[in-house]
Amino acid sequence: MRIFLFLVLIFGFSSIEATGGEANVVGVEVVKDGSGSYRFNVSVSHGDTGWKHYADRWEVLGPDDSVLGTRTLLHPHVDEQPFTRSLSGVEIPKGVTEVSVRAHDSVHEYGSMVIRKKLP
Repeated sequence: MRIFLFLVLIFGFSSIEATGGEANVVGVEVVKDGSGSYRFNVSVSHGDTGWKHYADRWEVLGPDDSVLGTRTLLHPHVDEQPFTRSLSGVEIPKGVTEVSVRAHDSVHEYGSMVIRKKLP
């Protein structure tokens, strides 16, 4: 306990809160719907600590790293890890057969674990 108090005094509380690490994509399911667009079910793992440090979005990227879809995460998932959220209606340009999905958090920005997925 004394070490914790010492660290808070020396580095400030915000440094202690930033221990959640990067937000990383740990699973992706892609479903093509009847209209030709896609639904992405994406699982993200992140040590959310509260409103100052949480996974705040994930993105679907084309082969040229253009953002094809973004799922904004509106609140921390402190007690739900990893968590899965969906995004429907993602339009994929003709000729694209594979996409990448990456996650973002409010402190570290983009995580280092990106999943590439072939489209169905």
